[in-house]
Amino acid sequence: MARIKTVKESQVHMVEMVLPNDTNRLGNLLGGRLMHMMDIAAAIAASRHTNRVCVTASVDELNFLHPIKAGEVVILQVSVNRVFHTSLEVGLRVTTENLLTGDRKHANSAYLTFVSIDDSGKPVPALPIKPVTKEEKRRYADAARRRQLRLKHRKRY
Repeated sequence: MARIKTVKESQVHMVEMVLPNDTNRLGNLLGGRLMHMMDIAAAIAASRHTNRVCVTASVDELNFLHPIKAGEVVILQVSVNRVFHTSLEVGLRVTTENLLTGDRKHANSAYLTFVSIDDSGKPVPALPIKPVTKEEKRRYADAARRRQLRLKHRKRY
């Protein structure tokens, strides 16, 4: 029988400093660079949970709440919210920190869907997840509602 994992077992906490090479002409972090960081951190959480390669299937709406400046630190907090069959919803929160002032701001949140695959690239069932805390249980329930919306949206296309 497959082992059930907790949310905590696959969480990712990633921190990166924004360097000049990561920015646009205004000195702000490029949106594509932030999306790259988000995709990597979320893929690590999905793979930690499944112990398999996981590929990005979809990304929910991304809203850039404020510019992230060169020299600031980007903090990514990532958790697997729910496992369906072969897919997993991964939730991600991006916070920025100014190291000189200690000020932190919520910069972005997103939900990414990953699919667990085998060595030949075929989807395979992922291990179940057990939410433990009240917050994990809320995110678990919310993930089911978001999945229904994603499936409804996908049917239109």
